[in-house]
Amino acid sequence: MNELVERVHETVHEQQHGHGGGAASWTRGVAILVSCLAASLALTQIGEKQEQNNYLTNHIQVSDDWAFYQAKNLRAVVRTSEANMLETLPNAADPAIQTRIKDARDYIARMRDDPKGGDGMKQMAEKAREHEHARDHANHRYHQYEYAAGALEIGIVLASVAVVTSMPALAIGAGVIGAVASAYSLAVALHIL
Repeated sequence: MNELVERVHETVHEQQHGHGGGAASWTRGVAILVSCLAASLALTQIGEKQEQNNYLTNHIQVSDDWAFYQAKNLRAVVRTSEANMLETLPNAADPAIQTRIKDARDYIARMRDDPKGGDGMKQMAEKAREHEHARDHANHRYHQYEYAAGALEIGIVLASVAVVTSMPALAIGAGVIGAVASAYSLAVALHIL
């Protein structure tokens, strides 16, 4: 037991006074690895938050687009009922009634499709589908960043455990996981994935 305590004291003494540079050098190397993994994690989380914001922005726009679509549809249905009711009147042949029916039908047509103004139901549905696509794409990218961030966190934990346990295999594993996760995050950022 005394021999073990003596060896521990010698090791600590050597590291404090710069002898045994291998262990101190290895510890510094792992510290640099942890710093690099932490920096990559920070950049990955910036991308993750950006995609989360893109998702929410597009999700709100989708809701707005479909709400506007429904409001236009409701107005078109009311005017359709008006035109139908006017057509059933006994004096439906009266030119004033015919003008009101034509105005209602024109209004209905504009509500359904308004290529000039760009805010007919057809155009609103196209906008909503575009925002749905952008929302779903942002959600996919957000999850890809989450996977990379999780792997980087695992790499940091492994590197930290490697220092405490002096197990180089854990540091190597942390480096490999970190490199793969960083490359994955970069691929997501460059729209490769």
